[in-house]
This record gives sequence, C-alpha cells and structure tokens, in this order.
Amino acid sequence: MAFIEIRDLTVEFTRIAEDGSEVPGTRAIDGISLDIEQGSFVSVTGMNGSGKSTLAKCLNGLLLPTSGNVSVDGMNTRDDDKLWDIRSRVGMVFQNPDNQIVSSIVEDDVAFGPENLGIPPLEIRKRVDEALKQVGMYEHRLKGAHMLSGGQKQRVAIAGAIAMRPECIVFDEPTAMLDPMGREAVMKMILELNAEGITTILITHFMNEAAQADRIIVMQKGRILADGAPSEIFMTAEDMAAELKRIKDR
Repeated sequence: MAFIEIRDLTVEFTRIAEDGSEVPGTRAIDGISLDIEQGSFVSVTGMNGSGKSTLAKCLNGLLLPTSGNVSVDGMNTRDDDKLWDIRSRVGMVFQNPDNQIVSSIVEDDVAFGPENLGIPPLEIRKRVDEALKQVGMYEHRLKGAHMLSGGQKQRVAIAGAIAMRPECIVFDEPTAMLDPMGREAVMKMILELNAEGITTILITHFMNEAAQADRIIVMQKGRILADGAPSEIFMTAEDMAAELKRIKDR
C-alpha cells in the first residue's frame, strides 16, 4: 500500500447563482488517480489554474473531495475522526509564509503545531530548538516574525512543519515569493529533508526545481498530463508543449 493513495479524485468549487442557490462551478481536479510512495520526492508542476495547489490541499484534508477518495497511511481524509492523525503525518508549507505564521515570536510560531497535537511541553521545547537549528534560524528564535526577511519567514514556516515530526511535507510553491538566493536555500532544505526519509511533495512552476525530484507529475486543467522520471518528462517536452497548446486552444 502506498503512503498516499488518490482514487478518482474530483474537486469542484460551487458558485452562487442569481437566485442565491449553489450551482456547480469550477472543476479544479478532474478524476485523477495516483500513488505516492513513502520516502519519495515528487514534484507537481503545471500552468496557473492547472489544479496543482488544489491537489496539495487535498493531501492533508484542507480540502475534501467532491467525489473520489484520498487516503494517507490507510486513513481516508473524509474521516473526521482521523483528521488530526492525518495532519500530524502530512505537514504543509505554503507559498506566502505570512499566511502561515500565527505568532509574533519565532519560537512560539514553531511551537504552535506541536502544541495543537498535544505534545508535552518539554518535548515541544526540544522539537522547536532542533527544528530551528535545522533550518538555520535558532539565533533568531526570540525575534519578532515581522523583523524577518521573506526567506527567513519561509524557513520558520518549514521549521514549524518539521517540529510536528511529519512523515510527509507538502511544499506548495514555497519559493514563489523569494529571490534566487532564497529559492536556492529553501530547495537545499527540501532536498535534505527528503534525504532524511521524509516523503516530499513539491508544488512548483519552476522546472529547474521540479527536475530535482525523483518523479514529476505535470497537470493541466485538473488532469494528469504526464507522470514520470525527470529524464522521461524532458525527453517528451516538445510533445507536451504541443499538447498544452492544443488544450489551451480548445
């Protein structure tokens, strides 16, 4: 059994009609199925609106399927009783760290996730210190989050995920708002975490980042356009470009 199993996943966002009723709107994910093995490094890429960030939010129950199922370590994200177990296994790091940082002091923010999991205080202290050291932010632990650069804030967000000791971390375009040096530093951390055995899922539109994964999934209009090793994906890049143009011109 794969660590994450996705079967016939469809996600539709409803809209409000003029009469006030809810009607089907955008279909962000359109019946996809895939497995993600434990310890793997998978990148998901595609154009804006392809459904890649929607997929990311389905992996730990932030979004629930309209139809189909997502299972994490055998637990269905539809099961309310398993939601915290799922989120303790699958951490999330988002594009904008300002949307993820919830406390004014760095170390308090990193402690937020473990506190919500009911971890004992002494263990939280240990996890916070270890996570901040791992991302190179220990010396900044008592600073206000507002005093940090964008790259430093993203490191704190990653530390918050690490402190929860998840088996998997989903990075949803974590470098999109960073300068080249910040992007390089974050990618280095992502590779190190995967090398430690953490299942890594990277949502990105930077192909140089996607190419560092073991497997690339290319999405278009909520469907999987291609799925394979980087060498396989780039060998078919011309055919894929033609297919993307054909879909766009429909």
